Amino acid sequence: MTDLFQQLEADLAERRVAHLYRRRPVVATPQGPTVIVDGVTLTNFCSNDYLGLAAHPHIVAAAQAGASRWGVGSGASHLVCGHQGAHEECERKLANFVGKPAALTLATGYLANLAVITALIGREDAVFADKLNHASLNDACLLSRATFKRYAHNDLAMLERQLAQTEARRKLIVVDAVFSMDGDTAPLAGLLALAERYDAWLFMDDAHGFGVLGEGRGSMAAASLASPRIIYMATLGKAAGVAGAFVAAEEIVIDYLINMARPYIYTTAAPALIAEAVSASVDVIAQEAWRRERLQAHIALLRARLTGAGCALMPSGTAIQPLEMPSSEAALGLSAALRQRGHWVAAIRPPTVPTPRLRITLSAAHETAAVSQLVDDLLDLLPTVNSSRSFS
Repeated sequence: MTDLFQQLEADLAERRVAHLYRRRPVVATPQGPTVIVDGVTLTNFCSNDYLGLAAHPHIVAAAQAGASRWGVGSGASHLVCGHQGAHEECERKLANFVGKPAALTLATGYLANLAVITALIGREDAVFADKLNHASLNDACLLSRATFKRYAHNDLAMLERQLAQTEARRKLIVVDAVFSMDGDTAPLAGLLALAERYDAWLFMDDAHGFGVLGEGRGSMAAASLASPRIIYMATLGKAAGVAGAFVAAEEIVIDYLINMARPYIYTTAAPALIAEAVSASVDVIAQEAWRRERLQAHIALLRARLTGAGCALMPSGTAIQPLEMPSSEAALGLSAALRQRGHWVAAIRPPTVPTPRLRITLSAAHETAAVSQLVDDLLDLLPTVNSSRSFS
């Protein structure tokens, strides 16, 4: 083995020793409250399928009909010949649903963040970002070549000091509306007030709020905010249950992205069948409020029992319920012990997060009994985290 490969193996070995090595589990079923993982049936507390729509029959049927009508490939980028009627209609529906004049669909949330941030700002500009923002936002900020300032989590005073000191041509505030690994929310009204005071845009990534908050219309609606300064992005593979992402904004901003955003211009369009499925999903999100009500009941149940027992749940009112762990080893051990009892809960470790945790995600598709059983098993197993003996 040459030096180059030995270096790679050494890096991976370090990760194994530090309990940071990762592998991909193989799921043999559609996403749902129960899945088969590596041949074992488990209750799924890992998925971002918050409303239980990933295998919804109406949405599946829309995708199947879309494949029959449009085929399975778009053929080219949106600007060549890949922008089909289903894409156009889906974008109109999404813009209307979140209350913005226009929208643009992209293949992934990562791509959407890269497209918006790198198109709108450059070397003469400045971007201001919460320290707990998703990696895709941070990568986009770095790639934009703008001056990149990070402020302490939800610290509006620190952000205002940074905005007051900059002499940048354009200013962009970038934030997760719901923080993906902590489950808490950004102070959106305060952020918008600062954007207005210092003539900046506010770009919010609502990957974990769309479909769940604001009667399904997302964090912007939940906070009763409306402003041309807001550029809204949401992913469609979480609560919406499908795939892709969209950006909603003023028509001039969307037109600018179509003409300037390289991750949009130089990417083959997602298949039109995805757009058909997304359109069907928006209808379900709008019509089936009981899914959000049931999800909120699960969140209340889990939090009441675990916090009542003194567990180290992080402060979150969303479907993301992180449980802090003393070490990566303990997080992996508890995850493995839960798996032996039939629960699939992800252990999240550095560098994804600064502190190890179990990331419990709840879904409207879960039965109340399943959530209660998870809590029972957590309360039984958690005392071993602080004991000298390890999990088996």
